[in-house]
Amino acid sequence: MSEGQVRVLLADDEVHIRYLIRSLILAEGFTVVGEANNGEDALSLFREHRPDLTLIDINLPLKTGDAVLAEIMRDYPDAKVVMLTMVADAATVKRCLEAGAVSYILKSNSRETIRQMLREALTIDAGEDGQP
Repeated sequence: MSEGQVRVLLADDEVHIRYLIRSLILAEGFTVVGEANNGEDALSLFREHRPDLTLIDINLPLKTGDAVLAEIMRDYPDAKVVMLTMVADAATVKRCLEAGAVSYILKSNSRETIRQMLREALTIDAGEDGQP
């Protein structure tokens, strides 16, 4: 898959975080197929677009990121989902990876670290453990 073909869905209820992550996605040459500010819209957009990579904030309104991840994994077990979080405590990370996320991104990471993690998430086979 060439970079221009990588379709990304972004779900975060914080506008400034979506702006930052969107700019990093575009800088990688990827395409943003949809943005959601709540879990229900994220799930709907996922089903509509079937993106190559989905970024989901853990703390979304209406339906939590955990609930969205669970539904995606139930219906599309090969989906590549990366969870976004402000704090990556060991229990949260473990819970997300065990639920099927391929990785997680700390929102406080540097731009270059986030860009690198986006690239790496695409190389992880669904079902493998993400980064601890």
